[in-house]
Amino acid sequence: MLVVQSTQNLTLERSLMRILSGIQPTGRFHWGNYFGAIRQYIELQTEHEGFYFIANLHALTTIRDAELLRQLTYDAALDLLALGLDPDKATLFVQSDVPEVCQLTWLLMTGTPMGLLERCHAFKEKKSKGLTADAGLFNYPVLMAADILAYDANWVPVGQDQVQHIEVCRDLALSFNHHFGEAFILPEARVLASAAKVPGTDGEKMSKSYNNTIGIFEDEKAVRKKIMRIQTDSRPMEASKDPETDHLFQLFQLMGSEQDIADMAHLYRQGGFGYGQIKKALADASENYFAAARDKRRELESRPDTVRDILSTGAKCARKQAAAVLARVETACGIRSKTLA
Repeated sequence: MLVVQSTQNLTLERSLMRILSGIQPTGRFHWGNYFGAIRQYIELQTEHEGFYFIANLHALTTIRDAELLRQLTYDAALDLLALGLDPDKATLFVQSDVPEVCQLTWLLMTGTPMGLLERCHAFKEKKSKGLTADAGLFNYPVLMAADILAYDANWVPVGQDQVQHIEVCRDLALSFNHHFGEAFILPEARVLASAAKVPGTDGEKMSKSYNNTIGIFEDEKAVRKKIMRIQTDSRPMEASKDPETDHLFQLFQLMGSEQDIADMAHLYRQGGFGYGQIKKALADASENYFAAARDKRRELESRPDTVRDILSTGAKCARKQAAAVLARVETACGIRSKTLA
């Protein structure tokens, strides 16, 4: 329960820490999404109070097809639920179903220095490549800050390369609190130490940007075909190989059993095998690893009303929390009368 004693003395009465994270529906989830982030979110829901959202407003910076965005948003909900996100343990909702976040974004933007946004990674990267960056991308970190602050999140699980977003969020919250009194809870980045660096089919980091992904729920024949095409080196079959430096082994290590991983590492070190043998083992391991999630997704596909009800219930819960935060912030900065707070 949130208790506001005054805008100068804000306290939270909770038995659990609140975790907040969002994931963009810019494409179907792949192995990198799962082992790099989603798996950790699902584990955290058993320990803490989780608010997880599908960031369709953020996706508008790259997707310009309305039907595609709607479908990817729904697919993201199906995928997350199939992979183990439990609506009885965590709040799952679609970002745009909580309009209070956009209102909060404007309040934060009025105090956001231009220089701060110009130093943010996504904008700098596009600018350095000579690409056009629109206002949505430029102000992306402010919307992200509003996403976090709207729910009084304590922790935001991120990879090391995303820590800057949390630092920006904290800067904006601290600035607002300095001018108007203690209105925002300051979140902390929870760097996912257990997050795996997942190599793609070309050996580089798996990313939609590199077109080197393997989808979690892709057709199994298509997955197997992609695995068999994974690039490998040209060392002879009889040569001993270090498993820790081989991207096929790194992928197998994510999905194989403990004994299978040990046996595979031994095989690498003794040599006398072909990469085709490893690829087949990886394909078998991936099918087994995601089998339950595939079954769960097929079952959810047959019950679309259940999925929509989950998202609707999640949005109501998220809106209630965001509305309380927005009222507190508007009162603090003078947008709302104290008598209406």
